[in-house]
Amino acid sequence: MAANKSDQTKTKIEVIEPIGDRVLIRKDEDKKQTKSGIHLPDKMEIPTLTGRVVAISAMLEDDPDYPIARYDRVLFHPKDAVPVDFEGDNRLFVVPVENIVAVFRRE
Repeated sequence: MAANKSDQTKTKIEVIEPIGDRVLIRKDEDKKQTKSGIHLPDKMEIPTLTGRVVAISAMLEDDPDYPIARYDRVLFHPKDAVPVDFEGDNRLFVVPVENIVAVFRRE
């Protein structure tokens, strides 16, 4: 039996590539419990400003002023972050590089 054309075409994976001086960050999970162990109701969450860099614009890849690499864990200011409705969990954000205030590094 012959396969139809739709079976023969491969599914293409959609990717997001930031443009200009921006990076794509996957925000860390929101915390449901305080440090002291108090569980928070579902409606109330401690906002988190940390995440992992998923993609870096071509403009920033080799820029020595911004030593940020893919998979770095960063602290970012969410003011100008643009949410990306790409996945169901809505944890992807395009963030201007100047809104990244720290990179977590191990010595």
